[in-house]
Amino acid sequence: MKKNIIVIGGNGQLGQCLNEAVTGKEQSYNYFFLSKTDLDFVNADHVAQIFEKYHPLYCINCAAYTAVDAAEEDLDRVFEINEYAVKRLAENCLKYQTTLIHISTDYVFDGNSCVPLREDMHPGPVNVYGLSKLKGEQEIQAVMGQYYIIRTSWLYSEKAGNFVKTMLKLAQSRNQLTVIYDQIGTPTYAMDLARAIIHIISNEIKDYGVYHYSNEGVASWYDFAKAIFEFAEMDIEVFPVNSSAFVTKAKRPLYSVMDKTKIKTKLGIDIPYWRDSLNSCIQKI
Repeated sequence: MKKNIIVIGGNGQLGQCLNEAVTGKEQSYNYFFLSKTDLDFVNADHVAQIFEKYHPLYCINCAAYTAVDAAEEDLDRVFEINEYAVKRLAENCLKYQTTLIHISTDYVFDGNSCVPLREDMHPGPVNVYGLSKLKGEQEIQAVMGQYYIIRTSWLYSEKAGNFVKTMLKLAQSRNQLTVIYDQIGTPTYAMDLARAIIHIISNEIKDYGVYHYSNEGVASWYDFAKAIFEFAEMDIEVFPVNSSAFVTKAKRPLYSVMDKTKIKTKLGIDIPYWRDSLNSCIQKI
């Protein structure tokens, strides 16, 4: 009898990519993709009912409060979703001996590093969203041992809303754009991350802990935008600007390049170069 896997946030960007990655392929598990309608993530009773119903072997948590600027004022809501609900989720995972795969963010760091970020580096979030995600990580680590916390950055795909789709939409009505050049990181194709998660599950890997995953290479948002229009064959002028040109409620880390040595060596995961993955995504769009 096949074991069950539940995906919380199943209709979000990463959830949809996971769904596509397993659909139509022979699987050793039953995947259940739970939307907000299927599961009220902040309702403790509802979460407990879901675990009792499915007795999942794995729980993949893609759900989060991700509105970075709104989080600066919506404190109760952001911590309820990103910290307290995550704690209750971990408690249910412990009760049912479920392995938790939890998606976190580069925003747990302050962005002041000058070398790629390792998992053992001291975090220091510079905004409320990053702090709430760090608190969620800490709750998981305090409650249970069978977990993967996967920090990722600059997530995009052909699904849902993201930077790539925003740029392509803006280019339909404009012939020039200004994009920030002094925030450095690596774009991450959500389909690549989905495949990495499935790799962990299908190979029944037990090297639990915190891992970093983004695509290979380094880019600024300006570089990212230029590559989008290059691969989409759109004639758009893109001008680099300092981040100070955009006034936002939440401060962003300036440097978010992550070191992926641990996930490549310990989990045996191959990671594509960001431009190659972006080109694949653009062709699908």
